[in-house]
Amino acid sequence: MKREEPEGEKSSKDLIIGILLAMTAVAGAILILSAPAEELLGESAYRFRSAFHGLFAGIFMITATVGVYQAFRLWVGTAFNVREMEVGSVLNAAVCFLTILFGNWIYIPYRAPGGPRAHFLQTSAGVHEVFFEFKEFTALFTLPLAVAAAFLICRYAGRLAESERLREAAALLLILTFFYFAVPFGLGAAVTKLMSV
Repeated sequence: MKREEPEGEKSSKDLIIGILLAMTAVAGAILILSAPAEELLGESAYRFRSAFHGLFAGIFMITATVGVYQAFRLWVGTAFNVREMEVGSVLNAAVCFLTILFGNWIYIPYRAPGGPRAHFLQTSAGVHEVFFEFKEFTALFTLPLAVAAAFLICRYAGRLAESERLREAAALLLILTFFYFAVPFGLGAAVTKLMSV
């Protein structure tokens, strides 16, 4: 199931990665030079926490989506690159951890007196119960699922191609990681539109 890449393909991929990194650096420089940081981050005392939580959640959306694609390849047994899956699953777990770390750090001002929690409990308790409490605790499932998927893929990399059960277990963990992230991601975006910290 593991396919070796010809030398020409590797150099093409390296070139594409280099171009993408250069384009990202240029876009980042333009953004930093042309947009005032306070406009991008807002006036909240928690703007840096929120910005990093949003950044890592956005990256996690990408890595979890790639994880679903990898899960499909594992599930149906098509050709896959084990090294690529190892790197992707470890990156997915690391970004998941950082998203949760900054999310829990934002949870402190959310629960503070006069914060969004108090506002929602007074005006609409359902918003607090569903949009935030459900979101917060559902999102916590992503970390053990992502870590378990990464462990399984890295630990049993040599046996993954031959074992249908290992492939299906890894695929299921990656799919559940995406599901337990996608629902809270949507709810988190909604709650910030109602009232941010």
